[in-house]
Amino acid sequence: MTDGIARPAAPQVARHTHQQNQADIWQVGRGSIPLDPPVVVGILNVTPDSFSDGGAYLDPSAALRQAERLLEAGAGMIDVGAESTRPGAVPVPEEEEWRRLEPVLHALAERYPSVPVSVDTVKASTARRALEAGAWVINDVSGLRLDPRIADVCAEYGAGLVLMHSRGGVGEMASYRYAEYADLEREVVGELDLAIKAAEERGVPRARIVVDPGLGFSKTPEQSLRILRRIDALAVLGCPIMVGPSRKRFLGAVTGKEVGQRDLATAAACVLAYWLGASLFRVHSVEPTLEALAVARAVRRA
Repeated sequence: MTDGIARPAAPQVARHTHQQNQADIWQVGRGSIPLDPPVVVGILNVTPDSFSDGGAYLDPSAALRQAERLLEAGAGMIDVGAESTRPGAVPVPEEEEWRRLEPVLHALAERYPSVPVSVDTVKASTARRALEAGAWVINDVSGLRLDPRIADVCAEYGAGLVLMHSRGGVGEMASYRYAEYADLEREVVGELDLAIKAAEERGVPRARIVVDPGLGFSKTPEQSLRILRRIDALAVLGCPIMVGPSRKRFLGAVTGKEVGQRDLATAAACVLAYWLGASLFRVHSVEPTLEALAVARAVRRA
């Protein structure tokens, strides 16, 4: 590997069940986010080049209409991103990223002040501006590798922090360049454990951290399926678990469907992850996932 990431063994801590280990409420500075029933997080990309809906919501008014649709469909949280991580993507300058985000975040905070909003960014400067504009959570798809100061900002604002597993830079992390593992589950858990400890050292309590195994990021389709099968391995970290399988290539490899036709496969992947301990589900199309999770929850509670 050449991305400078340490590869520790997974922490040797007794594994717990989802019910024993995960809190039912995610407490962040702006409020609380109940995790039961499970939370469907609606994706709002204000980018020209995201793999699924790039350019569709670049205009702030179009973005706000899409947020309305996501919430009407039942999303419990909105995740706004202004920098694509598709393979080969070029990093977006800080000012351009903020130019895309600012009007959308201010509009969401004004119209839906009680709706949790997360911002998908790998820049501490953008994270600070987003939290000042009303965001509740920062979703760092680099797991603090690219800008550890994100944890300082989250600690200062009492914000929630999502740490996703990935390797490489913005234009590499969704590729297979670093998809080499001697022990897939152990390395994913171990690298997330490093990220959590880095966040804690900078003042973010573990209670405000959510982890994401990074399906489709630095993982082949086979590796993404294996991590999906072993979501329960992340319980050792003691944090709620988010998954983002939405319309990813590994679902296309299984179904043969094109990107825009993978929402049913996305819902199936979310149900499997829920059954194994995940609480938050980041998706483009809310309704099929929400209905599928409602059935899974009813079966679990029966």
